[in-house]
Order: sequence, then C-alpha cells, then structure tokens
Amino acid sequence: MTTSIATKTQAQEGKYLTFALANEEYGIEILKVREIIGYMSITAVPRMPDFVKGVINLRGQVIPVIDLRSRFSMDFKAITDQTCIIVVDINHEGRSLNVGLIVDHVQEVLDIEQENIDDAPQFGTGVDTDFILGIGKAGSAIKILLDIDCVLESMGTLMDSGTPA
Repeated sequence: MTTSIATKTQAQEGKYLTFALANEEYGIEILKVREIIGYMSITAVPRMPDFVKGVINLRGQVIPVIDLRSRFSMDFKAITDQTCIIVVDINHEGRSLNVGLIVDHVQEVLDIEQENIDDAPQFGTGVDTDFILGIGKAGSAIKILLDIDCVLESMGTLMDSGTPA
C-alpha cells in the first residue's frame, strides 16, 4: 500500500535500553549506550545551560552530563537511589563523543520488532519532533524512542565548547 504523504519511521527494529523520566518511558538504541553508572558527584561548569549539570571523571575520561528532565522541560526531582547516568556515544560534526544522561531509573533492554514501531507523532509546523525516532509498543506500554544525537545536537553550547569526551 502506498500513500501520497511521504512518512517514514526512522526507528529500526532492534534492542533499546528503556528508562523513565517522570511518568514517561523512553528508549535509546542499545548500540548508542556505552555504560550505565550510579549517580555520582558532578563538577559544575560555569556559564552552561541549566540542563548541562557539569562533567564527571569516569576512569580518567571527562564526560559532560546532561539532565534529561531539565532538557525536556520537566519538573525537578530530587536524586534517589534509582537515579543513574547513562553514558551514550553520540556523533557531532563527524566526531564521536561520550555524554552522560541523568535519568530517574533504567528499566530494561527491549527487543522491539519493526511492526511495533510507529512514526513519531506530528503536531504541526510549530512543534519539533525530529528528536523522536518513533513510538515503540511493548504490550500495553508505549516507549518514546529517542534519536539521542538529535536530542543533544541542539545543545551546541556544550558540544562546541571543546569539552573533551
């Protein structure tokens, strides 16, 4: 069946690390995930946007850390014993960078079949949904599948600041 509207699901079937922010569930392609670590002390960096919490030293590597709640304009939540940092590998201007993402808690790795992935919703021209690869369905649950490169690409301040990764 063909349609006259060119829509394409960007998300591909495969394994996704799922995590929660507030009451919402998200997924990141497992190939983007380097490791998951417990929440640790973060060194603040002056003059960064609110969602950039600072940097951590992970086995000698300085990694910028982003609070995804803040990045998505969600309400503040205190750090708990389930709060963790997902270290992801992103591509920015041809370079591979590691970035830490603070999330409320990690859930599981899901293998999502192509038929269980829908296109990202369209809300009109004023709303940017380019950072959403698609919507994954796992039973009755919905997982927003993120294009983590796109989520973090718009934070040019951090990426162009020369912060080593």
